[in-house]
Amino acid sequence: MSLAAALDVSRPSDYAYDWALVDVETSGLVARRDRILSIAVLTFGPDGTRTGEYSTLLNPGCDPGPVHIHGLTAERLSGAPTFEQVAGRIGALLQDRVMVAHNAQFDYDFLAHEFARARLHLPVTQRLCTLALNRRVEPPVADLSLASLAAHYGVPQNRAHDALDDTRVLSGIFRSSLSEAVRLDVPLPLVPCPPRQDPRFAPNPPKTPCAYRNPGRPTPGGPLVQGMKIAVTGETATSRAELVARAVAAGLNIMSSVSRHTSVLVTNDAASGSAKARRAIAEGVPVVDEHAFLKLLGEVRPGTPHENRAPKAAPEAAPQATPPVTPTPSPATTPTATTATVPTPASTVTAPTSASAVVDVDVPTPERPAPTRSVKPFGRRRVLVLGGTHEEASAARTRIVDMGGAAAINLSASVTDVVLFPGGELDRRMARVTSLGLPVREPAWLGTPISDPAEAPVPAPAGVATDVLPRGGVIDLPTPSAAGRWYVSASWARQPNCEIDVVAFALDEDEQVSCDGDFVFYSAPESPDGAVRLLCDGPTEQTVAVDLAALPPATHRIAIAAAIDGAATFGNIGAVQLTLAPGVDAPATAQATLDAATSERTLLLAEIYRRGPRWRFRAVGQGYDHGLETLVRGYGVDVE
Repeated sequence: MSLAAALDVSRPSDYAYDWALVDVETSGLVARRDRILSIAVLTFGPDGTRTGEYSTLLNPGCDPGPVHIHGLTAERLSGAPTFEQVAGRIGALLQDRVMVAHNAQFDYDFLAHEFARARLHLPVTQRLCTLALNRRVEPPVADLSLASLAAHYGVPQNRAHDALDDTRVLSGIFRSSLSEAVRLDVPLPLVPCPPRQDPRFAPNPPKTPCAYRNPGRPTPGGPLVQGMKIAVTGETATSRAELVARAVAAGLNIMSSVSRHTSVLVTNDAASGSAKARRAIAEGVPVVDEHAFLKLLGEVRPGTPHENRAPKAAPEAAPQATPPVTPTPSPATTPTATTATVPTPASTVTAPTSASAVVDVDVPTPERPAPTRSVKPFGRRRVLVLGGTHEEASAARTRIVDMGGAAAINLSASVTDVVLFPGGELDRRMARVTSLGLPVREPAWLGTPISDPAEAPVPAPAGVATDVLPRGGVIDLPTPSAAGRWYVSASWARQPNCEIDVVAFALDEDEQVSCDGDFVFYSAPESPDGAVRLLCDGPTEQTVAVDLAALPPATHRIAIAAAIDGAATFGNIGAVQLTLAPGVDAPATAQATLDAATSERTLLLAEIYRRGPRWRFRAVGQGYDHGLETLVRGYGVDVE
């Protein structure tokens, strides 16, 4: 199947690459643990001509996992080659090509681990995800699964979960998606891929979560209590592994760094000048030597266990962001914000929240039927705002949401209208807006309900019901699906001069991480228990995947933030689009547009948190002028 029809020969550098389309079938979903059972690779040149094809079954040397899905039994795989035997041929097909896959991070991670096991370098420097590409294009489909996109683009699918057939289907979807990207002038979401041959790529074995709450520091001369955070630095007579094992067995929480929440630092040389010793002195952390610590281990007092769920609480007031550090109010938000002071264990926080932006939307359940929603003028319109000042554009997007529509931040197939402020005519997207024939509205259009029958509300695609949340908006996650994996995605307009990093924190009842590994970011993209993962789908989109069922009892809140690397601010970036979905290719359950920030360099985007027996999601949108380091320290993570 040729890709040539999709290429825009007038702009070959933007859309024409050497491509390697890949699909893998695996024994499970965890790349560091599970294995590839079959793989297919199709290669194409910049002109869309197919240049190669390879597929094979693989003997994983382990149980093949869900045979009912992929149909690959141990007997069928027993005579197949191992990955190590075919790694050279696969590497040759991937070399100097952009790797393309549907949910590309999944396939890339499995390939990276297989190449690492074979002690070989994975020769992929860029990848492209067709899921991410179609999130940019936004075709009118109920979800973005391979089957739904194949049906939408008219690509026949013969054998689902067969690697070769799925790759051939992928080539048809990619051709059509690429054609739509060219038509809409959508930049390709190419992801640079770091080298994956070093041993650090394989995550450390998961740390057993401490079962007890942190009681703080011991009283002078007093005993240790289960749950206390302990750090160790310098040489010890007892092996470090044995010292850690004895402390963990006693119910203590061993940390790899020192923060103001550390209970005790163990060292035989407090004057060593090590980073941990310096931080302990600065924070007033008690310091004991190895001999005293071993003696204290024999008298550790019982601690308070983490609860499996938070106690049932009274109905909450208007949702407020509860970050652990004191923000510097934004000039853009201060004049129109009401201010509430929210205490936390670490500090007192001033959290401005727009008075008109607070909403508490409950998802229907069998015991609580859906409320009757009033019909708003914009129905399911998706409106793109171009031009104007940051304040004008932000106010316009807020008005769009108030009128029942959704505010777009990029031009896509789902955009129904464009609001043009002064200066917007110079936006590079206006040429495409004109060629697509989209209605271009004056700003005054936002102030008057639609009365023309020709401009009736736009219906949503079949099966899609997405709540559009304002800043501060909350929904209950539906049960029983709340026990599964949820995906919180943040996206923004392309930025030529800076990078944005999305991070996540798994927090306990005290709004603190239980260990440094509970801070998830680019260089540490997975929490120790695997329950929180960072996924990168392109230069303008990053996703945090949260497996609620895998979270330890200590975790009561997942805080998700974004930070700018450089001198730019979120006022320069503009709006950030936030979506919540129950699957990587599922339709969004909720979405929000966060763009009230001006001078801020760090933005708390969202929270997933326990409320009584339920989990809830909040679109926060709280910005801070300080950088990410201050936010990280506030949550109890030490930054070297």
